[in-house]
Amino acid sequence: MQTMIFPAQFEFLDEIRRFVGELARKSGFSDKEIYSIQLAADEAASNIIEHAYQDSSGGMLECSCGMEAGRLVISMHDDGKPFDISRVKEPNLKADLSDRQIGGLGIYLMRKLMDEVHYESKPGRGNLLTMIKRKG
Repeated sequence: MQTMIFPAQFEFLDEIRRFVGELARKSGFSDKEIYSIQLAADEAASNIIEHAYQDSSGGMLECSCGMEAGRLVISMHDDGKPFDISRVKEPNLKADLSDRQIGGLGIYLMRKLMDEVHYESKPGRGNLLTMIKRKG
């Protein structure tokens, strides 16, 4: 498992995608799988920046990534505002575009692109989002 710490700012999303993508490539994932993994990581980091830190400039995002038992595990830890993803409802993708609110697809995309998505928040210890992609 490799870990990097990034400022929780949108300007660092490219670096987060690159970090996760390089480890996925070294682990033998296909280009299509790597794209999905990077997109899920981008959505996760964007949600942390926007909601946990509310786009303030002082927060940090710790991203760990590596293979465990044939699965790529990506963990993102932050000390921002907690958010219970289990309360997020599936978006109505059949609704007319003009009736849908802007945004709100990040968690849906993470769940569709990755095999597992877990979130936990512990007072005084921060928030941990873990995404898993099985190989093959």
